[in-house]
Formats: sequence, structure tokens, C-alpha cells
Amino acid sequence: MSFIHLNVASAYSLKYGTTQPSDLVERAAQFEMPALALTDRDGLAGAVRFTQSCVEYGVAPIIGVNCAIELGDVKGRITLLAHGDGGWRSLCRLMTSLAMTSDTRKPVLTLDFLQRFSNYSSNVYALHGPESPLSSAIQTHRFDRALSIFNQTRDLFASNAVECVSHLIAGKAVRSTEHAARSLIFARENDIDAVVTNAVRMLDRRDGPIADVLDCARQLVPLHERHIERRNAEGFLKSSDEMIYLASEIARAAGESTPRALLKTTREWAERALLSPQRDIGLGGAHLPEPHVVGATNAQEMRALLRTRSESGINRRYTASDAIKKARARLDDELAVVATLGYESYFLTVADIAAMANDAGIRVAARGSGAGSLICHLLGISNVDPIEHGLLMERFCSPLRKALPDIDIDVESDRRLEIYDMIFKRYGDNNWDLEGNQSRCAVVAMIDTYRARHAIRDAGAALGLPGMEIDMLAKSMPHIRARNISKAIESLPELRKLNISTPLMAATIEMAQRLDGLPRHLAMHPCAIVLSDGGFLDRAPLMASAGGYPMVAFDKDGVEEVGLLKLDVLGVRMQSTIAYTVKE
Repeated sequence: MSFIHLNVASAYSLKYGTTQPSDLVERAAQFEMPALALTDRDGLAGAVRFTQSCVEYGVAPIIGVNCAIELGDVKGRITLLAHGDGGWRSLCRLMTSLAMTSDTRKPVLTLDFLQRFSNYSSNVYALHGPESPLSSAIQTHRFDRALSIFNQTRDLFASNAVECVSHLIAGKAVRSTEHAARSLIFARENDIDAVVTNAVRMLDRRDGPIADVLDCARQLVPLHERHIERRNAEGFLKSSDEMIYLASEIARAAGESTPRALLKTTREWAERALLSPQRDIGLGGAHLPEPHVVGATNAQEMRALLRTRSESGINRRYTASDAIKKARARLDDELAVVATLGYESYFLTVADIAAMANDAGIRVAARGSGAGSLICHLLGISNVDPIEHGLLMERFCSPLRKALPDIDIDVESDRRLEIYDMIFKRYGDNNWDLEGNQSRCAVVAMIDTYRARHAIRDAGAALGLPGMEIDMLAKSMPHIRARNISKAIESLPELRKLNISTPLMAATIEMAQRLDGLPRHLAMHPCAIVLSDGGFLDRAPLMASAGGYPMVAFDKDGVEEVGLLKLDVLGVRMQSTIAYTVKE
């Protein structure tokens, strides 16, 4: 019998998980597991990449999120899982509401919040694991208090389960077999489902030191036993046989003769939480603003509107009869391609944004392959005549391209945020306190990963390397990937003089190289905005960016994979210089 993990943190659990989602999925495929869960801490930033990897390896995705929760004076963490019948939509909206209504950078679930947004929370599953308030009460043998805590949220989720986790720690502490057994006994006595997981945060046992460094980097403290979570190296992605053995140990300690019931419930929960990469996550789809957003009532009227606006541009752009004839012929060809792909809304939306900027007196110019489209030229998105310059539309938009076309516009750098404000005023919805928010736009996240300098600083600080030596080593490094630190020291003459023979310095370099590519934090992309239809928040979780704009948790590649219209609004100083010169 194959096992399915229901609690797995990847590197997108920032400064907690040690492994990229693709590596976790690959290992699950090697173990011949039919499905795998991703339950990152505090966000869904890794969901799209995880799902892509699942498709590549033939593993069914299960997606959830591990959230902080506060019930009165009791704090902890619980895991929420999306189920296969609309659970992903509810999870996305729940996380968006949590992030956008919170006054802190680290949102926390509260009883009041769950009651206010019960339409979302009541459509997701909850796992009460080793860090939950319920687990803390069980650890102190306060079973009455544990039941009271559980009953506070029992009706706020679609279903609840107690998570039994054993990392084979000696004694009675959390993640010990005895604590897992007590959790199982509590679940049985109160008629609550119990599942077995391994609370995964590592790929292999050898990733333990990386987990320790990340724990210290997250808390900004030096390496010490009281600052790290793990007590051994058992929190890794175990095989089915290893998990069945753990389930047997837990069941036996709880007085059950076999782990059959525990494993059966775990499998049932996993099967109920399976998601479709296409139907649920939206891979391969295209979700553009609806006809009414661009001034039409249906798709046919939108198609006619695009033709009308484009043809009016012909009379404005061309005067010679031969040029008009050639333009009409090419326009017919391009409109046929656009109709085949269903991208009328795309062009009309971008044209409206360009028109808003022009009306505000902001200089706008298209860049890249978008200038090869005559439609873009006629709608005023681009001032470059593709016919005159022999530019091809096929490089920009073609039935042979799987990805959405990508239009980049250059604007005055000092007025770029004015365009952002216009877009959010027209396509956004700031009523985050209300369920059913209809916002259609957001800025895009940019994932900052560990490179050489940051990796050295975090690893050195965790290991207790003196600050002066950390600074000297980090500043000596070129801007390279962390995994290339040793090669750089060997090959660059200016680095050969560094004294790296001390054990602490050597350990710092080793740990820094193993941090290579792990996400550090999410930032706001400097120019990307996404637009979609009214179901945008059903597919993409949002959070508040440092600039105050709603920000989708996925990066630029992720938003394109789930079919969101990405518009790059680039602030260009030369545009500001030209505007200033013309004004003077």
C-alpha cells in the first residue's frame, strides 16, 4: 500500500523548508506515491511550481497552507487543506482575506476572522498537528482543555482531523511516539478523524544542518539548541514503508493492534483533497477580463468592438490608398488570429490602459515583440508602424505559441505609479472586508533567492562567525550563485588571499553553498501587473506588498502558467527626460 504525505513544507516556507518543490515531487515519484501534498507556511507562493512538477512526474497535487492561529491566549499553527470540490477557490480567497485585512506582516487566524469569513473556511479541511493549540493541551494531559479548544473551531471548517506525528524523539515531547499516541487516543475517544504525517521539511536526513541554519536566520539568533526546532533528522520525506512502520509504532503505543484504521483514514483524506492541475489550479487556461469590462456585452460584440476601433485607427494612421489597402488586409489576418485565440479582451484592456495614460499626459511607448502587431499600432498602444518596418506579428501572437502574448510599455519613470493607481482604480476592488471581492488586478511577486553574499551572511551569523569576518568574506564575493562560492575562491586571484582554513570559516562556506537558490523573501516586481476576470481571486491568493498594492503570491512565470494577463509597465528615465524637454 502506497502512502500519501499530507504535511510537507518546501523551500517556499521561507527560511523554514530546505527543499525545492520539484525535488520533493521527484522523490515522491521515485517512491511511487500517487499523490503528494504541499503545505507551506503562511502562503501559497510555491503552489504553481509544485503543480507543474506534479504534472511532469505524474503525481497528483494536494495543496494546503500551514497558518498561525490564535484562540484567545492560546497560540499555535494548524494546516488547512483544499479539497477537490472547490476547496482551492476557498483557500485562495481565505488567504487573500487574511492577508489583506491584517494589520501585521504575519497574519494570524483568529476566531473572529474565521467566523467573518466562514463561507471560505467552511470549505477547507483542517489538520490539528504537533504545533496546534490542541496538541499543546494534549502534551500537558489537559484532554478537557484540548476538547474545548477543538470545539471552538470544529464547525468553522469542512472537516477536522488530529495529526499524529512521530519523529521518534525520546520521551513525551511533541513529535515523540508517545505524544503521537496520546493524540490518536484523544481522537478516538472524541470521534475525531486521525491521520498520520511526518511534518516534512527536509528531503533527506542530511538536510538537518540546513534546517538549523534557516531556523536561526529566521529568528536572527546564533545556533543553539533552544533556537532550533528539530531534535533529530527524522522530519524528511519518508518512503511508504517507513511511514507504515511509523503508523504501526503510533498505533501500538495507543493500544491498537494494527495501524490499518489510521492509514485508511489518512488515505481517505488524501483522496478527498486531490486537485486537478487544469480545473482547479488553472494550468494552461486563459482568464481575461470579461466583455463588460471593456465596454461590450458578449464575446461577439467584443470582437466587433475590436474591429471597429482598429479600423478607425487605419484612417488616423494612413492616408495613401495603397497603404490603407495593405493595412486592411493585414488587419483582417491579425483579427482572424486574435479571434481564433480569443484574445480580443487582451488587446482592448491594454489599449484602455494606454489611453488612460495618454489622457493623463503620460508618455507611453510599446517595447519588444508587441510592436510587431498592427492592432497594437492602430489602438494606440504602439507608435511603431509594423508594416513600414517589416515587423511580424507571429513573434508576438500566434496559434503556435502556448503562452499569452506579452506587451511591455515604457512610461515616464517618475509617473509610473500614477498608471498603477489608474489601473487599480478601474479594475480593482478595495472592499477586502467583504466576501466575494471582485478585484481583477494585482502587482506580481518577485522571489528573492539565496545568492553568495546573502548566504554567507546568514550562514555565518548562524554559526557564530565574527561579524568582521562575515563582512569581509561577503563583500569579497562577486554577484554569483551561492553554490559557486568555492569555485570563485579557487579561480579569482583577488579571493585566493582569503584565509578559509579555519573550521568555522570552512563550515560557513559549506552551509552557504547548500543554501543556493532557496527563496529568502517575496518582493514586489518592479514593473509587472496582472489583470484577469472576476474569478481572479478564485485562482490567485493575494497579499499586501510593501508599496501598499495587492500582490499576487506567484511570480511572473507562475501568473503566466495559470493564464493571467501580465502587463509590464516599465519606468524609463528617457521618457521622463523627453517629457520634460517637450514641456520646457
